[in-house]
Amino acid sequence: MLSFAHGSPRHVVTVFSDAEGRFRSPDLAGASPWSLRVRKPLWRDARREGLDLLAQGERRVDVVLEPETDPVAITAQLPANRWFSLVLDRVPDAAKREELVRQCTYCHQQGSLHTRVQRGHENWEKVLSLMARMGGMLGPELRAELPSLFDEAYEPKVAVPKLMARLGEAGFVPEAAPEVRSAIIEEWEMGAVASMQHDVAVHADGSLWSVDQLQDRLSRLDPNVPGGAIEVYEVPKGDLPIGGFTGGRAVLPPNANAHVGPHSLQMAPDGTVWLTLSFGNQIAGFDPRTKRWEIHPLDEGFYPHTLRFDRGGRIWFSVAVSNHIGMLDRASGRVRTFRLPAASWQQGLLLRALPAFFWIARHVDLGDPPAGEGIDLPVPYGIDVAPDGGIWFSQLNLHRIGRIDPETFEIELVDTPFEGPRRLRFDSKGRLWIPGFSSNTLARFDPGTRRFETWSLPTAPAGTETPYALHVDHRDDSVWICGTASDSLLHFDPATQRFTTIPLPTRVTFTREIDFDSQGRVWTSNSNLPTWQVEGAYPRVIRVDWRAPEKIASRAIR
Repeated sequence: MLSFAHGSPRHVVTVFSDAEGRFRSPDLAGASPWSLRVRKPLWRDARREGLDLLAQGERRVDVVLEPETDPVAITAQLPANRWFSLVLDRVPDAAKREELVRQCTYCHQQGSLHTRVQRGHENWEKVLSLMARMGGMLGPELRAELPSLFDEAYEPKVAVPKLMARLGEAGFVPEAAPEVRSAIIEEWEMGAVASMQHDVAVHADGSLWSVDQLQDRLSRLDPNVPGGAIEVYEVPKGDLPIGGFTGGRAVLPPNANAHVGPHSLQMAPDGTVWLTLSFGNQIAGFDPRTKRWEIHPLDEGFYPHTLRFDRGGRIWFSVAVSNHIGMLDRASGRVRTFRLPAASWQQGLLLRALPAFFWIARHVDLGDPPAGEGIDLPVPYGIDVAPDGGIWFSQLNLHRIGRIDPETFEIELVDTPFEGPRRLRFDSKGRLWIPGFSSNTLARFDPGTRRFETWSLPTAPAGTETPYALHVDHRDDSVWICGTASDSLLHFDPATQRFTTIPLPTRVTFTREIDFDSQGRVWTSNSNLPTWQVEGAYPRVIRVDWRAPEKIASRAIR
């Protein structure tokens, strides 16, 4: 894997070599100098600086790789899921293991360099308290076991020998399959260390838009300009404090500036950009031509999450904290919310008490909740519109999906035969594809027959992938899935039922929303929270052109 980087903010272009180490450079456009990093599993990274790759005379770059012999350094090359498997191996109870995956990988990788550390009981109590404030709720039994569970599993004297024992196994370190070696992967740094590029969406004009949830910003990237041209727009904050409706109880990095917290975005047919403002309890529209904003507050509900357009131009969105689905009629400007069924009357009562709780929290310092204790929320998460107009959604913690009739607003619920349904999408034939976040599962649901089909994801070791989201390319109905735990993207061909894994070049790549441009290239973002855990410490937006041999320049750099 060869990564060429230049500029500030950095633009990185990555290609793969063949089995003999030969490769061809892509058509690199942009000012020199470039740097080059060559990375191969079980070998030490090699770097070259100050390359003038646009100069006519420079056609060859010689790089020598040295084998890595230090077991600690070899295991440090492994993606987070390999380390996290050491923890999961110590949890024989399936229900506890699922809970552990769902709650402890909610916003970031588990098992990465900065999370596989031994903390001791006191510091673990602080971490669990932070988790609780962010909605990560563990049962009392698992919570009590967690500090020793992690500390013992990640002890280097224990972990390194266990990981090295698998050195001879096939796929010990993931490598690109032959059909992936023609891929071009481009990354653009966007924002700063204190940023979080939560979601991305592709505009009809070919630009890529991204929301910075921690800095209240909307960004536009023009990838056709050499190196990429970035424009940044401030999202209106109004008079909301930092943390918005949470009254400052939201867990934010010290240098965050999130008053409204833009979370997700979609492009309207008229070219306007629409966002959910999670902390602001608002839906916002931005017109790229006039640079004007349109803000619609919610009268009910907390934390608008993911949004989609129906055929009539209405915006449907999940409301994660308060267990609602919302709808904005753009023609009238009216926002409606629909409360979803809770798991029990106790949970329903707690959810209805949320407005009072957040009002008190804005006026009284309630302190931190006990470690890991709080309301176990249903969490309406993904949402999509079926070809017949029906609105389908997931409830992450309740392991079920549901449908809202767009005319009668009647609600139907369907239990999933797998855990953790997250961001779901329809294919062109009206079948619903669902990632099982805490169950290592890709699922397909037929609304007509009510039949589920499931496939286990191919990430090794088995059961360690955490697919946050997926999207369906309607040109061939192939499915792209986030390899959130393993620094990868996964491609699934329903016709052959075959998975292909595309390794990503940056360690600690926590992908979320996926989108496609007019050429079929795949876009996503690296939005691990906190950002400083990412290799290079900056969030990035990512474009994958995975079958592009004709786009490789004829010159060879060997």
